[in-house]
This record gives sequence, C-alpha cells and structure tokens, in this order.
Amino acid sequence: MPSLHSATFQPIIESLLDTDLYKFTMWQAMLHRHPAAQAEYRFICRRPPEYPLADLAPAIEAQIDHLCSLRFSQAELDYLGRLRYIKSDFVDFLSLFHFQRRFIQVSTEGDTLNIVARGPQVHVTGFEIFVLAIVNELYFRRFQTPEVLAEGRRRLQEKITLLQDFSREPARRFPFQISDFGLRRRFSRAWQIEVVEHLRDAVPHILTGTSNVALAKSHGLVPVGTMAHEYLQSYQAFGKVRLRDFQRSALEDWVQEYRGDLGIALTDVVGMDAFLADFDLYFAKLFDGLRHDSGDPIAWGEKALAHYRSLRIDPASKRFVFSDGLDLPRALDIYRHFADQVQLGFGIGTNLTNDMGPAPLSIVMKLFECNGMPTAKLPDSPGKEHCTDATFLAYLRQVFGRTGA
Repeated sequence: MPSLHSATFQPIIESLLDTDLYKFTMWQAMLHRHPAAQAEYRFICRRPPEYPLADLAPAIEAQIDHLCSLRFSQAELDYLGRLRYIKSDFVDFLSLFHFQRRFIQVSTEGDTLNIVARGPQVHVTGFEIFVLAIVNELYFRRFQTPEVLAEGRRRLQEKITLLQDFSREPARRFPFQISDFGLRRRFSRAWQIEVVEHLRDAVPHILTGTSNVALAKSHGLVPVGTMAHEYLQSYQAFGKVRLRDFQRSALEDWVQEYRGDLGIALTDVVGMDAFLADFDLYFAKLFDGLRHDSGDPIAWGEKALAHYRSLRIDPASKRFVFSDGLDLPRALDIYRHFADQVQLGFGIGTNLTNDMGPAPLSIVMKLFECNGMPTAKLPDSPGKEHCTDATFLAYLRQVFGRTGA
C-alpha cells in the first residue's frame, strides 16, 4: 500500500469542507454548550464485506495522516461565514482547527477493522464522515473498472428518466424535492461529483440540495442538514438533567443556539413514540418539522400528522424529511402518500452515490461514550441499535418504556 509520501499516494479527502453539513451545525452547538465534553466514536461494519476491511488498514493510516495535515482555506472559511446560522466565533475556531492524529487509532483483529476516535468531542466528532468516505473509496478502488462505471452511468440515467417521467404527473400541493445525502457511503468522490452534476443539470427543480458542504459550495447548491443521533445521544451523558429529559434538554439547547434556523428535529434516538411524548406544543411550534430515519415511513408520517393535529397545528405549515435507506421509487411512493398534507423532503444517500453493481458497504462510525458514560440509540428499525453497555441499555428501555431484548 502507498504511504503518505509515496509517489502513488492518491488523497481521498482534499478539503475539510468535504463532509456533511450537520457535522458543522452540531459542532458549533457543542463548542458553545459543552466545549469540555470527552467522547468516543467507533467504526462498525454491519454486514460482512466481499473482502476483509482489515486489508485496508495501512492505506487508511496513510489517508488519516493526510487528513490531519489539512486546514480550512480562507475561501472555505468565508463560505461558512456567509451561512446565516454559522457564528463568527465558530469560524474563528475553525481557522485554527486541524485534526490531531493522537486522537484516532486504527487496528485489526483478524479480518476485522477497528477504528476508534477518542478525545475532546470538539476535536473528534469530525472524524466520522471522513473515515467512512476513506474506507469506502479505498474498498471500491479495486472495483473501479470501465464496466462498473458504465453500469453506474446506466443506472444513473434510469434514475434521471424516472424523475423526468414523474415530472409529467399532475402537480400536487407540495413539490417533490430530493437532496444528495450520499457522501459517507459514496463509491468515490469523483463519482459523487458526477452524480450530483448530472442530477442538477437534468432535474434542477427536483435536486435542491446536498449534505456535502464542498459540493454545495462548488456547484451552487443548498447545503442541507441539521442534527444527527450523536447530538441527542450526547445529552444522555451530560448529567444536566435526568435521563428521562435528555431529548428536551438537547432540543432546548438547539433552539437557543439557532433561534429559528435549522429547524428539522431527528425523532428516532429512542423511538418515535418517546420523541412525540417530549415534542410538546412549545417544540412543535419552534421547530419547522421532523426527520424520519428508522421504522415504517408511512406509519411514522401518520403519527406525526396526528400529533400536529392534536396540538391544533396545521401540518401544511411543517416539513417532513425522509432519509432512511431510500431509493427513488420508495421516495416517490412516500411522496404520493403525503404530498397534499405536508411539505416534504427526501435525503437519498447510497442509492444515488453507490449504485454501481458491487454491493455497497454497510458501515457506520457511532458515538458510544460521552464523558466516560455510555450512550445508546434505540431506533424503530431492528439492526440499527448501538450500545455496548447492556445495563445502560436496559435502563434506557425502562425509562422510555421500550420493550425488547
């Protein structure tokens, strides 16, 4: 494998903007509210890959070394500073920031790849998306043949044709809009750029944004994202309030940080029912809408509609964002179900940026500890649960009335 200083070394990450917007929005909130928090993030491969990820360890080490050499350019800082919700002191922090190699370790156990980022949360949270993009691109480099790229382009054209055909359907109350959420599991950076360019040019009224801040900047798209599970999970460990109230505490800090911006709340850290129990009239009025990321999307949406109506809030004034493993046919089915009742958005990831023929990896890098305490995710879909402390997981289930093993 080529080292960082090898003539054959090909950097995967060339800009610190090549990450998801919600990394910056959560980062700013944590810097302002909990700057001393300590955290641990761990890489997980959910399904066996075609060949062992452990084989990639030396190349991953070299890519992380390169990542830690990068800094934000002045043009990148100026771009972030022009986003209304990004504060000047956060931009000042980023002007000094660089990833520190001592906070991330790569190791192997047989065929298993282990990557752990551990240290101050404001220094390690950003590793997640970059690590996933690095692992994906290194893994798929051996699949980058003319035949695979041709198949990817054929499938992309099928998607564009589907969207163009859909555009001829009778208009509904609210439009169908998608955003590219495909950075973390992309086939390659070059392929993500190609996909976004083709969709932007072919269906500009449908592709309205991307989670990738670098692509948003370079391609004139809206950067999209608010919060991820790690933000709410961190509040399980802060000790500011009792565990039962961690979601309310996290949502309140978000409201105070952004004062009306970035108003899409994630609902499934401990399940939709537990979320709605905390999402009272106060939060329902302050937040612009909700994001679905696990469980049946139609059932979730119907619960959300019923909740807003029970609070005498017109759902048409709100927005639902769907982002759970979507492809375009599924997104269109969901759209047709809700399009006359509520504003809609669809974040589509792997199916846009890694639909090439070879099976995509199912990899994540999740928060497992904060301030020395375990954190957990109890979503509405089996297989997406994350926690290594059985006692804490049982306690969390008990507190929120979640049954299950």
